[in-house]
Amino acid sequence: MSFSFSHPYEIDPAYKKKVAYFCMEFGIHQPLKTYAGGLGFLAGSHMRSAFQLRQNIVGISILWRYGYYDQVRKQDQTMEVLFEEKQYGFLKETGIKFTIKVSRHDVWVTAYYLQPETFNTAPIFFLSTDLPENDYLARTISHKLYDANPETKIASAILLGEGGAKLLDQLGWEPETYHLNESHGLPLAFFLYDKYKNLEEVKKRLVFTNHTPEEAGNQKSNIDLLYRMNYFSDIPLTEMKAITQTEGDVLDHTLAALRLSRKANAVSVLHLKTMKGIWLRHPGICDVISITNAQDYAYWHDENLYKALRSNNNDALKAIKKLNKRDLFEIVADQSGEIYDENICTIVFAKRFAGFKRADLLFHDMDRFNKLVTNKKMPLQIIWAGKPYPMDYSAIGVFDKIVDICKKYFNCSVLIGYELKLSRILKRGADVWLNMPRLTHEASGTSGMTAAMNGAVNVSTADGWVPEFAEDKINSFIIPPCEISQPAHVQDDLDAAHLYNLLETEVLPMYYEYPDRWQEIVKNSMTDIIPQFDSRRLAKEYYEKLY
Repeated sequence: MSFSFSHPYEIDPAYKKKVAYFCMEFGIHQPLKTYAGGLGFLAGSHMRSAFQLRQNIVGISILWRYGYYDQVRKQDQTMEVLFEEKQYGFLKETGIKFTIKVSRHDVWVTAYYLQPETFNTAPIFFLSTDLPENDYLARTISHKLYDANPETKIASAILLGEGGAKLLDQLGWEPETYHLNESHGLPLAFFLYDKYKNLEEVKKRLVFTNHTPEEAGNQKSNIDLLYRMNYFSDIPLTEMKAITQTEGDVLDHTLAALRLSRKANAVSVLHLKTMKGIWLRHPGICDVISITNAQDYAYWHDENLYKALRSNNNDALKAIKKLNKRDLFEIVADQSGEIYDENICTIVFAKRFAGFKRADLLFHDMDRFNKLVTNKKMPLQIIWAGKPYPMDYSAIGVFDKIVDICKKYFNCSVLIGYELKLSRILKRGADVWLNMPRLTHEASGTSGMTAAMNGAVNVSTADGWVPEFAEDKINSFIIPPCEISQPAHVQDDLDAAHLYNLLETEVLPMYYEYPDRWQEIVKNSMTDIIPQFDSRRLAKEYYEKLY
């Protein structure tokens, strides 16, 4: 083996414990397209803050040959999915090769290394099966992030979990703690059990973070299929069922992770409450705490805005915001042909298009929507952006519906390519950052944090991280809550009506008629977001509370 590894920077003694951080996606920087959305953005910020704090942590992920996907358009401007091969000359080939077992066959694995100095992160290794030693099927394991084929998805989990553990063995870097960031890499737990033959030895080493209460994000799989594919290493089925306390023929991945870990965490105070409602009725789960998500202030914030804030220069704040809006409006003009005005209140909704996030809530009552966007006295401009899962046809249908509606309005547009670069430009150019998840469905959400770091005001339901930050009409605007026991369509009716009222009677009048008061809210938001929602706090808390 030509590659030798020791942790490349001097470790702060406060963070000397060796930690391996397993995550399917990392949103590090625009050139490295190994992420889908919020989980990747969060993991990327964590690795940046780990570097800033000099923590003894190593990231483990997969090098996706086609990334997540590239979002493009069809002839009629609706959404198209493009899988384009990626090349990364800045990643270092390790030359390491070893095998994992998938469906009783040996699959060859190699690893690529992201050095800390490239993007100012902790060291990260990216696994790949895209090798000439493998047949085509084995090579596809590392082709597409969250492949729609269930067997490919299972094989990717084996690659991350077992492959990541074997890589660390090859490197001779033995972690004291293995951190499963979501249950995607669950085969890690079974590999460790096969290695130590003792459940307590596994629990001593394993911690787990759950990022969503949504059923779609908490995988359940047929045990026989998992067994045939070597998901459980060489553990007999009876043994696997005993240690995970599984009855029947379906494995609940999240529940198994909660039973095999020493400790787990939710990603907001509200999420912990939701998790307890879902999981605490099950026997044998570990202690679950809350560590609220955060984003890397150093990477995301607009330093010019903060200079103006620190010097209490309101004129400079306004001028910088207008310049940032112009940068965003160049992209709007290029993609949609609309010329936006930097003096007009600009609302942005940008995040992964999942049903519970309700990207189309503004269209719930088209008469109200039409009245809102044609108001000459208090005009507004609205921008949507976001990448649905490439095979989530209902979410793509919502995206396409928004495209069609926006064609009828010169002040509404939809952008494609919502990745790190566009995300930053959108946040810098937004006056209002809109966040409308159905209550208790958003575990944390983090886009509003980075929006606040760029002078955008959050207008949001009180879900996820928001209740820990928001002071209504002081640093944000809260959509009045509805009763969550009501059917989803009733909640949507009420939330939409509350949102129209809030925009018409409070948000837009304050923006236009009380600009000084609006500016105070912007400044309060920028001030209150740090240090609590800077990922240095998060990285510190993971060491203190979880590791």
